[in-house]
Amino acid sequence: MVLFRLLPASLLLGLGLFSCQTQPATTASAPVATAETTATPVAAAPTEAISAASISKYLQAVSSDEMLGRKPFTEGETRSTQYLADEFKRLGLQPGPNGTYFQPVPLVEITGTPSSTLQVKGKGQALSFEYKTDFVAFTQREQPEVKVTNSPLVFAGYGVVAPEYGWDDYAGLDVKGKTVVVLVNDPGNASQDSTLFKGRAMTYYGRWTYKYEEAARHGAAGVLIVHDTKPAAYPWSVVLSGAISPKLRAQTENKGADKCALEGWLTLDAAKKLSQAAGQNYEQLYAAANTRGFRPRLLGGLTLTGSIQNKLLRKTSRNVLAVLPGTTRPDEYILYSAHWDHFGVGKAIAGDSIYNGAVDDGTGLASLLSIAEAFQQAKQKPERSIVFLAVTAEEQGLLGSAYYAQHPPFPLNKTVADLNMDMLWPYGPMKDLTVIGYGQSELEDYARAAAQEQNRYLLPDQTPETGMFYRSDHFSFAHVGVPSLYASGGFESRTGGKQAIAQQRQNYTTNLYHKPADQFDPSWDLTGIAQDAQLYFRVGQRLASETTFPKWREGSEFKGAREKSMGGK
Repeated sequence: MVLFRLLPASLLLGLGLFSCQTQPATTASAPVATAETTATPVAAAPTEAISAASISKYLQAVSSDEMLGRKPFTEGETRSTQYLADEFKRLGLQPGPNGTYFQPVPLVEITGTPSSTLQVKGKGQALSFEYKTDFVAFTQREQPEVKVTNSPLVFAGYGVVAPEYGWDDYAGLDVKGKTVVVLVNDPGNASQDSTLFKGRAMTYYGRWTYKYEEAARHGAAGVLIVHDTKPAAYPWSVVLSGAISPKLRAQTENKGADKCALEGWLTLDAAKKLSQAAGQNYEQLYAAANTRGFRPRLLGGLTLTGSIQNKLLRKTSRNVLAVLPGTTRPDEYILYSAHWDHFGVGKAIAGDSIYNGAVDDGTGLASLLSIAEAFQQAKQKPERSIVFLAVTAEEQGLLGSAYYAQHPPFPLNKTVADLNMDMLWPYGPMKDLTVIGYGQSELEDYARAAAQEQNRYLLPDQTPETGMFYRSDHFSFAHVGVPSLYASGGFESRTGGKQAIAQQRQNYTTNLYHKPADQFDPSWDLTGIAQDAQLYFRVGQRLASETTFPKWREGSEFKGAREKSMGGK
């Protein structure tokens, strides 16, 4: 899983992620299936192809020490991507349109060293913010050095421009060449008004990636997000650990020239000092930013100076994809996705230096291969084409899936849906099917029908304020309008109830996540992962038998992108 998605156990407990508030969705709260999305009866899944045994076989292979932790730009990438391609070929699946099972993904690794301080001057005083203690900074510009010099500082609220909500934090002020300071999350998070944005459920406007994008669109030289643990849903240590490591970015023709020179974060204490130096009160600025009609404002004539020295490494990674052509509508596509990458060979912990990534996301890869095998074994072949996609560099910011979405081998307006699998729990069968981003699309109706066949209930995301919907590869497809599903069981175990799975997830978070200890364990009960994979197979099978396309629900921020790609339909 990409950075920030799985939080420290203590914080998860504080957010209620391991709480007992895991009840079936009621009829009143659950979106109702439309006539267009009513499931079409189709043959049952060949469950022998999707079993704990098949999951175990694939999971042991992709998370073995031989794969060297599956890190992009390493021998681990070569081995793991070749294994996936060989398996797709063995299963009799066709390669992509370029005649191979690989889609090249040009990336650049940027190792940045920021100046030790950010210098703030103005109003007859000077402040020095210390790297790591007060701020972190990085850049997407492919240059040996980037810098901002005496850049005027602007407070731009949440840094959000959302016409559908009547909100524009950049209204009335030209920020070209300036450095904007913005709040984390979105206006709905701090409000008691459930109709403001999506209430406590984070929208894409709350994501830090969006804030960098929007500042760049307005021509800002720099953008700094104020870190506050509660609305961010992760502590400063998480920001710090992600900021100080080398970063992979997509290679672009302009070498990132359209991005802000400096991107980064300020601690809450640093932001308060900055406000005070500007002759303003941080709490008053915060309150103003949460008021409709907010207008950005200069921070008292203060300016900022800082720089970043970069080392650049340009290489090509690769997505792995295969196709099972449809029998009657082969030019319409259902996409299954999972990411193949993890963290490779790194710092040894308890004598082990291989970061195997068994749960994250070996489980998704194992499910992807099992589902592919099931489609090949099914007597009733899909009427629409099925694409199986293993993407690179998810852990670096969804880069492989984003590249696919921007350079699609198959037309997006012919892509029915993306069904994404990331980090499935190896702790036995579950009663729930938790949908991340619940309420977004009609794919939930398909998921609900498949869950009912397994005597399971649909559960909305239990922590929507953390923005989980924007933190795995399905988001790259949602961002360009393709309806996407990201769901799995994980909150109510059939054998141990809610408390048992909460303890198991907490143990994973504390002791295994992004560590060498995330390796295959023979004691794992993989029947729950097989159950999720069977459900995903069933959803894809039904989508493949229909002629309609699932839609985004009213109010989804992705509905417009889909309508545009479909020619206004």
